Amino acid sequence: MKTKEETISKLNEHRSETPSKWRENAEWRMANKSWLRYSQRIAMMMLDKMEELGLTQKSLAQRMGCSQQYISRVLKGTENLSIETIAKIERALEIEIHEPAFALR
Repeated sequence: MKTKEETISKLNEHRSETPSKWRENAEWRMANKSWLRYSQRIAMMMLDKMEELGLTQKSLAQRMGCSQQYISRVLKGTENLSIETIAKIERALEIEIHEPAFALR
C-alpha cells in the first residue's frame, strides 16, 4: 500500500506544466450559450444529411468552397456561423436550416 507522500509524489510527476483552462472554457460556454445551442443543432443536421448522402467532410468542403478543417470546426458545433455560411450549408446539403421570419414577395 502506498503512503500519502508516495501518492502525492506520483501525482506531481504527471502534473501539467501549464495551468488548466477548464474554468475559462466553462465561462466561455456559459457566456455564448444561446448561439452555441444553434450551432450544435446545425452541426447535427449537417451530420445527419451528410450520412444520408454519403458525404465526407472533404467532399462537403469542396461543395461549399472551403477547407475540410473549417468543416471539422463547424461539425464540432462551436463555430459562430455567419448567414453566408448557413446559406452555403443549405445549398451544399439541400436542407433548410432556418426559415425566414418573413417571406420575400
